[in-house]
Amino acid sequence: MPHQVLGETVRVAIHAPAPLVRAGLAGFVALDPRLRELPQDRIREADAIVVAVDVADASALDLLHRLCDKPGARFLVVVGKKWRADLTAARKRGVRAVVWWDFCSPDVFARSVRAVAGSQESSSSPRLAPGGQPRNAERADHHAAASRGRAVPGLDSREVDVLRLIAEGKQCDEIAIELCYSERTVRYILYGAMKRLRTRNRAHAVSYAIRAGLI
Repeated sequence: MPHQVLGETVRVAIHAPAPLVRAGLAGFVALDPRLRELPQDRIREADAIVVAVDVADASALDLLHRLCDKPGARFLVVVGKKWRADLTAARKRGVRAVVWWDFCSPDVFARSVRAVAGSQESSSSPRLAPGGQPRNAERADHHAAASRGRAVPGLDSREVDVLRLIAEGKQCDEIAIELCYSERTVRYILYGAMKRLRTRNRAHAVSYAIRAGLI
């Protein structure tokens, strides 16, 4: 079962050394009535813990453990500059989503926090919000898109799962079995992702999603 029930208020704890960054993240929480910020001394009660770092590396992952060593703690990491941490290690530390600060709008933030709070333990890797793929090359693609005035769309969790599995070379019938959907549902999700990304075919959609850091 999901950790957070749909419709419930999500309790959010924030850790950000830079006062302006922390104020910005707290402001994002205040803008969404479905989110409620907890004080630092109640961090273990949080459904999602937001941690802002300039560089996400091994020391940043150690910081997560120091902040909250509770089993099952769920983190959204907001990255300012670079991602250098191993994704598997990040997952083990409780990272469920990553988003670049440059693209952390109130909407992206709120959706990412709710996704973290509702993530399931069986997920295989952190959810990567728009701009969240931890590779500098993909971040540059976002800057290029932004400079052309083109918004970088997001994907919902089902679309991410389907495109990720297609990127791994799996066919729709195999994806249906793995995700416990009907093949028709998989094709419907794939069509929705292609439409959202405004891509011509599944290969184009996967390529775009990888470059944009959506999967």
